[in-house]
Amino acid sequence: MTKSRTVLFSLLGLSLFYSASAHADTVTQTQITPKKISIYLDDRQLQAEVPPVSLRGAVLVPMRGLFEEQGAKLNWNNTAKIVTATKGDKKLTYRIGDTTAQLNGQSLQLDVPGQITDGYTLIPLRFVSEALGSSVTWEPVTQSVRIFSPITYETSILWGVNLRSAPDAQSGSVQSEMLPSGAKVHVIREVNALWLEVRTGDNQRGYISAKPKYSDYTSASLLDKQADALISYGKTYLGTPYEFGASPDQTKTFDCSSFVKRLFGDTLSIELPRVSYDQAKEGKKVGIDSLRKGDLLFFSARGLDIGHVAIYAGNNQILHTYSKDLNVHVEAFDGQWRKRFVTARRIL
Repeated sequence: MTKSRTVLFSLLGLSLFYSASAHADTVTQTQITPKKISIYLDDRQLQAEVPPVSLRGAVLVPMRGLFEEQGAKLNWNNTAKIVTATKGDKKLTYRIGDTTAQLNGQSLQLDVPGQITDGYTLIPLRFVSEALGSSVTWEPVTQSVRIFSPITYETSILWGVNLRSAPDAQSGSVQSEMLPSGAKVHVIREVNALWLEVRTGDNQRGYISAKPKYSDYTSASLLDKQADALISYGKTYLGTPYEFGASPDQTKTFDCSSFVKRLFGDTLSIELPRVSYDQAKEGKKVGIDSLRKGDLLFFSARGLDIGHVAIYAGNNQILHTYSKDLNVHVEAFDGQWRKRFVTARRIL
């Protein structure tokens, strides 16, 4: 496969359907051998009128709709045998049978010219796709062509992170090196509270940790999932004994702040200070009428302005520990807790 001076054309072709008899006098038809090739647009398999075929190292596909799929408007001049595709400020013009095309007035060379075969008009798709801002990759093992529409790489990597083959820390890495800090990715979807499916700038697809330290991606739905994960994990410790001054390096006992520190660290890799007074300096302040799941609530206790911390669990419930009689438990945010409330901080 070769490259032209400006763009590589030799991977794909795209058809515009019309009667072959109208072109037999101007374009020589070429016999081409079908290959078992699959074509995907943004991971959605496309179905052509006839199977994709291979010609001199290029793959040609009779599929008019792909222009429209990529957001381009199509015009066919049957007399001049010219196809014109426009998208935004881009305009592609090509005469069937020529070895050059025009992109916004710039002449580009085709390795395999457009042609008519069995009633279908075929033109190089790689040129069309790249001219419209898409990218194209070839997967020889699966004999698949993948076309990726223009996307915005909106998410920045904050901390080196592995791009994994599955949403699991034990799964293999898609590439040998971690995605470095500063790299850009596009988030395809939120798998769950802990994993994002992403695409990299070189069209690698995989999964990265959704924990806040690894990227600047956030959304209301992800925050809700993470708060649920935090609280669910906390509830696994219901009944765990209370011990004032409990070591944060173990989980057999907790005090209020060691409990909060453990939950945020284990669930979301968020490192909070050891004591509630310092934890009250983290995140941002929120009003008591604007609480959401996962917020930290701080209270006066033991003669201190801030001497206790709890996690807001939603529905006017708090998850915390402060008593050897109650240990880790959930209770209503009312009564003494409303009276002793000092401030709330949002960490997520």
